[in-house]
Amino acid sequence: MDIRAYNKKAWDHEVESGNPWTVLVSREVIASARRGEWSVLLTENLPVPREWFPPIRGLDLLALASGGGQQAPVFAAAGAHVTVLDNSPRQLERDREVAEREGLKLTLVEGDMRDLSVFGDETFDLIFHPVSNLFIHEIRPVWMEAFRVLRRGGSLLAGFMNPAVYIFDLEKADLGVLEVTHKLPYADSEHPEIAKKLMDKNEPLEHSHSLADQIGGQVDAGFQLIGLYEDHHKDFIVGQYMPTYIATRAVKP
Repeated sequence: MDIRAYNKKAWDHEVESGNPWTVLVSREVIASARRGEWSVLLTENLPVPREWFPPIRGLDLLALASGGGQQAPVFAAAGAHVTVLDNSPRQLERDREVAEREGLKLTLVEGDMRDLSVFGDETFDLIFHPVSNLFIHEIRPVWMEAFRVLRRGGSLLAGFMNPAVYIFDLEKADLGVLEVTHKLPYADSEHPEIAKKLMDKNEPLEHSHSLADQIGGQVDAGFQLIGLYEDHHKDFIVGQYMPTYIATRAVKP
């Protein structure tokens, strides 16, 4: 099946359903960002260290697969020139709503995170890529394209799922039961009963990706990894026992 096309519609539905990652950032947060007081998330809970960012004002920044009316408007309010690329038109619309409400300038592009051909080489100073590549089945093209469109000395900040999460039966985990069920790599689409349940509810399909592809893929694309931290799900039982997210800071030499 066409995973990208399905997840595009699924994330449009998530906006209508009020998914927390589609809720507009508040006026107060934007006002603080204009004063230089801001923080953003690559993962669920831990703010990205401010030392991971260069001076933000005037920066050409790509918010990659980062629609939803949250991070991108904060960057714009802090003074960056922000482009948002996302697969979901409704997620992009959330960014447009904040931009219109707050008088911010955002460039919004609907597209595939694996294909940044709409952008020229060395277009951006920083790429901000929060947890989202679980919604595509291949991620090495993401790192290759990110490397191409970054200027030398630019940074890629990325968040992604710890692949070990996917060994568990996630439906049972939601009920508080941890049962090792799946081999890795895992994909919802390769388990017809699981995929049907998710698709009947219009929920996105997910994929695990190996650390060889998540971290090694960045290195193989040409990046130098200079920072890493872990984070935990707040309301998911697996997060009580192990880190469920990883965030990385890489630079293009």
